[in-house]
Formats: sequence, C-alpha cells, structure tokens
Amino acid sequence: MLIVSVAVLGWIWRTAPWGRLKDSSQLNLLLGFAVGLTLVWSLKAGVKPGLSLHMLGAMVAALTFGAQLGMLVLGLALTGICLNGAIEWQAWPINFVLMCVVPVFVASRIHALIERFLPAHFFIFIFVTGFVGAAVAVIIQGIVVSGALVLAGAYTTDFLLSEYLPFFLLLGFAEAWISGAVVTLLVVYRPGWVSTFDDRRYLNGK
Repeated sequence: MLIVSVAVLGWIWRTAPWGRLKDSSQLNLLLGFAVGLTLVWSLKAGVKPGLSLHMLGAMVAALTFGAQLGMLVLGLALTGICLNGAIEWQAWPINFVLMCVVPVFVASRIHALIERFLPAHFFIFIFVTGFVGAAVAVIIQGIVVSGALVLAGAYTTDFLLSEYLPFFLLLGFAEAWISGAVVTLLVVYRPGWVSTFDDRRYLNGK
C-alpha cells in the first residue's frame, strides 16, 4: 500500500488545481474541512480493532474540492488523527488508500455518471449526487475495506457480513443526510466554493 499511496500523492502533486488555494477563502475552507474531519474521525466507534465506523465526508470533499484536493483534505484529516494518536503512523498508507483515495474516487465517479446520464438540475445535484451518492460511496467503501480485511486474513467473510457490513447501511444513511445538508448550504450560500457546481449548468433556464 505504500507504493500505491506514493503514486497517488505524486498524481495529486502533478494534477491538483493548486491555483485555487491562492484564494485565501479556498485555503481556509480546505484547512477547516480537514480540521473538522480530524475531530469527527477522532471519535472512536467500531466493532473490533481495525473495524472503525465514522463519517467520511468523501462526497462533500469531492464535490467541493474535486478529486485531487478532496483526497488531499481527507489525507490531512488522516494525518491529524495520527498526530493525536488515534491510529498508528505505520497504518497511514493503507488507511490513506482505504479511507481517502477509495471513497473520494468512488464519489467522483458517481458524480461523473450522474452528470452524464441524468438531467442537469439543481435538485439532482443536491438530492441524487449529494444525498444518494454519499450513501452509495460509504457503502462501497465498506465493501472495499471488508475485502481488504478478508484478504489480509484479519477477519472472516462471515463475521464481516454479519457484524460489520450491516453497520455501513446505517452509516450511509447518516452520511447521506449530513452530506446533502452541507452541499445544500454550500451551493445556496457559497456556490463559488463548490468546484463542481456551475450556475450556468444547474440554474440558468431552469
């Protein structure tokens, strides 16, 4: 996972829209988002060691910052919980891939598919992408994490299916509500902060 993490970080370094962060409001938003996630992720909730459950914020990050900066902001939050001792530094690479790269990538792909196949409408952006998409991203991330745990021999498939994965349905519902609310507030009051929201596409002529 270290090689994958380094490769992703290299891709972020080369392709991220760093120019956006020259705007102090954008930089403050990114850092504030990272700090907020650090606090949320520091709350310990899990079934057994290695089976943590917490809000991801992946869809909001993907819609607000785009894929590269979205992965970066989640990576900063992950670094924050390493600094406060919630997880070990040795686990940073695999957690970066599973908690940051996978959910933001999935969220970005969901958004791209919705843009391609559904009408460009404000309510589709809010309720389908921001709400339903957030839940789907969390559930897929749970499936990927469970698969990684099975491959690593940490837990059996039967145990994860009965004692871990079902919680992601509840977590996905909670994530959907919070993600939908945050995205709604942002596009209503600060649409310029949401890099994937285009007034001309979603509002003009509607």
